[in-house]
Amino acid sequence: ESFNPVEVTEGLWIVPVWKTPPDVKATNIILNPGLAFGTGEHPTTRLCLLLLQRLIIGGERFLDYGTGSGILAIAALRFGASFSVGIDIDPLAITSARHNAALNDIGPEIFQLRLVSSNTSSPSADEHKDIQKQTSFEAVAESEHETYDVIIANILLNPLLELADDIVSHARPGAAIGLSGILSEQVPCIIDRYSPFLDNISVSEIDDWACLSGTKKLSGN
Repeated sequence: ESFNPVEVTEGLWIVPVWKTPPDVKATNIILNPGLAFGTGEHPTTRLCLLLLQRLIIGGERFLDYGTGSGILAIAALRFGASFSVGIDIDPLAITSARHNAALNDIGPEIFQLRLVSSNTSSPSADEHKDIQKQTSFEAVAESEHETYDVIIANILLNPLLELADDIVSHARPGAAIGLSGILSEQVPCIIDRYSPFLDNISVSEIDDWACLSGTKKLSGN
């Protein structure tokens, strides 16, 4: 009941499924958040949406690393991306994201959701219902290593630090990478971890929360 339509920026609204869009001509993302993170109200989600709006020009392949409600993957498609993949370790998030994709008339041909083992961050097709019983080697072996034009990981500080190599490995050279779910005071730590991988690092902030972005170096790491 407390979740009302959120205007992220002019012309972009996050609208709960039980509400009528305030502006039918705007880009409206319909959402039933359920138990998954990502309603558009949290500063980190807003920061990532604003970053996506700048990054997506048209035709990009997008990876939502820790998809939650699926809001970023859905938004990327609304902005003009040609294909989105959302991965998460939580089966409830995958269920929520799939439901939200359907609410926005987005089908599996352009939006794939993959449940990954908590022991590995390499995507494995969500059709494998017993993924949590698999070893990390099996989970990795079942997926070809795809690369993307834009990646956003809106997770938390420790996973961002621990999974840095894997996050960056999914990006093609020159791809844009956004990192959020962090407090402003944690930015130096993230910059230190990711500076070997990224060029053109910039930071945006709302309140005490931050989003770091950069482009994957063309050579080297």
